Amino acid sequence: MTHTRTRTAAPRLAVTLTAVSLMVAANIVGAVGARADDNPSVPPGTEPSASAPVKVDPNDPDLKLPEGATLAEPKVLDIKSVVEDESGDERREDTNSDVKFALQAEVLFSKDSAKLSADAKSRIASIADEIKNQNATRIRVFGFTDNLGSSAHGDVLSRQRANAVQEVLDEELNDPGITFEVRGYGEQYPIADNSTEAGRKKNRRVEVSFPRSEG
Repeated sequence: MTHTRTRTAAPRLAVTLTAVSLMVAANIVGAVGARADDNPSVPPGTEPSASAPVKVDPNDPDLKLPEGATLAEPKVLDIKSVVEDESGDERREDTNSDVKFALQAEVLFSKDSAKLSADAKSRIASIADEIKNQNATRIRVFGFTDNLGSSAHGDVLSRQRANAVQEVLDEELNDPGITFEVRGYGEQYPIADNSTEAGRKKNRRVEVSFPRSEG
């Protein structure tokens, strides 16, 4: 009788043991996975608890464009490179389409003046060399000031300084095929905080920009 009762109860016992075994196995896997995370020598994705990558159905309608829709034309993103000398007196910005030099007013002019210094002319000449290298024929020369003084005075001074830089560029390039756009923006378009002298120094500047060659 005892032997017969054991056989009758065996299936139920087996089911119970199976459920317990699954629970124990899950706990073991979780524990091993936790240890693997703590062990930097185990490559990510090889832990016992890691799941397989999700399969993607290429025929899934949600992955297809609606009828009549087309993808946009591929476009190369514009990347800007900025190089500034240690003193901060000169900065060069390069993008896919343009080159821009920014010279601080202190290295070009005396305070509240539009008369170029000797050192300024050599700096402008080096910019003219780069314009020649790029075969540029359209040059923009823009002047800027800080926000000290009246706005009207800043507009006039920034334009006078832009004119002075343009005249040297014109002499260096000596090319009637080149056209210039010269403007004085005064305190507009600051690139730094005008509440500090360091910021105002950066804002007092003349920018020379031109297109890059396509070659």
